[in-house]
Amino acid sequence: SFLFRLFPLREHGMNWRAKPLTCQEIQAFRKSKEVMDRFIRAYKLMLGFYGINLVSEETGELERAENWQERFENLNRFSHNNLRITRILKCLGEMGYEDYQVHLVKFFLTETLVEETLPNVKRSALDYFLFTVRSKEKRRELIHYAWQHFKPQSSFVWGPRDKLQKYR
Repeated sequence: SFLFRLFPLREHGMNWRAKPLTCQEIQAFRKSKEVMDRFIRAYKLMLGFYGINLVSEETGELERAENWQERFENLNRFSHNNLRITRILKCLGEMGYEDYQVHLVKFFLTETLVEETLPNVKRSALDYFLFTVRSKEKRRELIHYAWQHFKPQSSFVWGPRDKLQKYR
């Protein structure tokens, strides 16, 4: 599939004919400037499809694109996009773009929990997107951020309440 070639993983996806990447292949990809440039172009392309702009290639910072409303409508309507986003997030981690993961997950947490523009993406953001983040510390920060904005807070099940209350 198109997305498998753009965002390959070390695990099987929905297409069982597609071969998962090996650790050696990932290392070779990461060493190739051409491959990594193409990877970032593919990432920007997919972000554009979802109504998101990459503000900084250095940090991975994101913002809504001009056409975000029409694109978010598409995201809300078609849940298969959530699987694609999960795949992209996992691939960002494989390719060494862990900061990009954090920004993308935080973007979706903000849009689902704070802005409430993507109600049909909320479960995927909490159940899947959050847990693709490789850095344990960054993941904790994101879980705390989600807990702070989740309504009602008493129904938040993605982290232990006592630790969330004490988290700093």
